[in-house]
Amino acid sequence: MRWLDRMERRFGKYAIPNLMYYIIILYALGFVVQVVSPELYSSYLALDAAAILRGEVWRIFTFIIQPPTGSFIFIFFSLYLYYMIGKMLEYQWGAFKFNLYFFSGLLLHVIVCLLIYLVTGYNLSYGTMYLNMSLFFAFAALFPDVQFLLFFIIPIKCKYLGYANGLYFLITIIAGFVVPVGSPTWFSLAQFGILAMPANSVAALVSFLNFIIFFLATRRNKFSPKEVKRRRTYAKKVRVASEKSNQHRCVICGRTEKDGEDLEFRFCSKCAGNYEYCQDHLFTHEHRR
Repeated sequence: MRWLDRMERRFGKYAIPNLMYYIIILYALGFVVQVVSPELYSSYLALDAAAILRGEVWRIFTFIIQPPTGSFIFIFFSLYLYYMIGKMLEYQWGAFKFNLYFFSGLLLHVIVCLLIYLVTGYNLSYGTMYLNMSLFFAFAALFPDVQFLLFFIIPIKCKYLGYANGLYFLITIIAGFVVPVGSPTWFSLAQFGILAMPANSVAALVSFLNFIIFFLATRRNKFSPKEVKRRRTYAKKVRVASEKSNQHRCVICGRTEKDGEDLEFRFCSKCAGNYEYCQDHLFTHEHRR
């Protein structure tokens, strides 16, 4: 959409390049915190509306450090995966659009958390799980044919993982509002990693809406991988052609104006064709007929 382009022209200079590098550092810090003091994050750092309104405003920012996994085995793989996803999205969208996508997801989490508490009194605590999964949504939409090794063995295209991710989101969103906590169905879903709780449902819904809004906006702007590649190839050809057109070169010695500021070049009127010579060969060359 045009509003995205206008925002980028106006605020693009404030974008953080290589944003995912710094996010990964925060995730690594969060993992260390989780190992040293497992209760520290939930007690003092997580997004908690009641605590924020009591004055613990740092939670608006510190909840971002929750790592994508708490496993020693998978933490390095997870950090590398999300770093790669973030870098690819930034390469495809540009630093400003990637910054906007990531931080808009964070902001939506904070706003919804506070609104739910103020309107209903429910104090929902959030982390970054669904925000990270929304990054994978965007990656799957832009690079559907990229292959991953499921369980490090089975090759599977990214779009199928995206479908599975979408199904997980859908079940989480619905189950959190309709499945009673502690019921047999609730425990069955928990075995598949789905915690049917209102907080999770709202977080999943917010992250999914952020993806839908942003992806539709960039899609209408024809911001596809093929279009980006075509634009970059065209810009490169224009730049090379411009450099060639502005460059003087002696057909005898091959020197250009870059070889010396005092060099002068002229075309010979007696040669048949557009032959250019430097000052040393303009009057000494053999004329071409």
